[in-house]
Amino acid sequence: MSLTQERIAELNELCRQERIDVIKGIHKAQSGHPGGSFSVMEILTVLYQERMNVTPENCDSPERNRLVLCKGHAVPALYSNLIAKGILPAGSLDTLRAFGSPLRGHPALHTRGIDMSSGPLGTGLPAAQGIALGLRLDGIFARVYAILGDGELNEGTVWEAAQSIPKFKLSNLTAVVDHNGVQLDGTTDEIMPLHDVGEKFRAFGWNVLHCDGHDVNDLNDAFEAAAAYTEGPTVIVASTVKGKGVSFMENQNTWHGKVPNDEELAAALKELGGAQ
Repeated sequence: MSLTQERIAELNELCRQERIDVIKGIHKAQSGHPGGSFSVMEILTVLYQERMNVTPENCDSPERNRLVLCKGHAVPALYSNLIAKGILPAGSLDTLRAFGSPLRGHPALHTRGIDMSSGPLGTGLPAAQGIALGLRLDGIFARVYAILGDGELNEGTVWEAAQSIPKFKLSNLTAVVDHNGVQLDGTTDEIMPLHDVGEKFRAFGWNVLHCDGHDVNDLNDAFEAAAAYTEGPTVIVASTVKGKGVSFMENQNTWHGKVPNDEELAAALKELGGAQ
């Protein structure tokens, strides 16, 4: 069912505020990855606010849905949603990457609300496969979501998992490719052309959906369609923009790991409509 216009506006406003909190946290830490965090923001927000059955009360329950952030460097966007759900304390992004903080630079299992440690690219989809298989063996009807970067598709382990997941007909697993076309050292076309990502997954037996990764209603419809498909796994190829929301960060590979200085922070907050 499509979202109401009121709910679309609420989710878009939440994403705007989350981007403000993330860029402030990265600036304070003087370490982090704003480009990839902004690119995946709507994907994670729709999942946590609309699709996943995760709350502060059940975030340790075996019956909960799971999320594997395969592109672990984008974890500030995940933290912002765990904060919005009340699973992590309000304001805790101020401690991002600080010594002793549970908000590490990549997801770690000791942090409340994190379902899988990640960081080394290519390890997330195989881990999500294992989780989905384990849930099925345990008779637990929960879903697993795996969020991959498109640069991550250079890793061979992704395609080994992509080949074997349909064999086991893991309809409880949905993968999302954050397809922004930019990776650490340049565009994906320059570094390692991906060609048609959807057709690659389809060749391995996946159900393939496409959507606008910054349109919350389009994303919600795609997640609903994925949940309704029971013959095997689904991959959603979500078209996104690296650095989405801040014009001078958009589509720039330099903002993969670049940290804003004071002037750049002020400019970003001005565009996002947030006070410094």
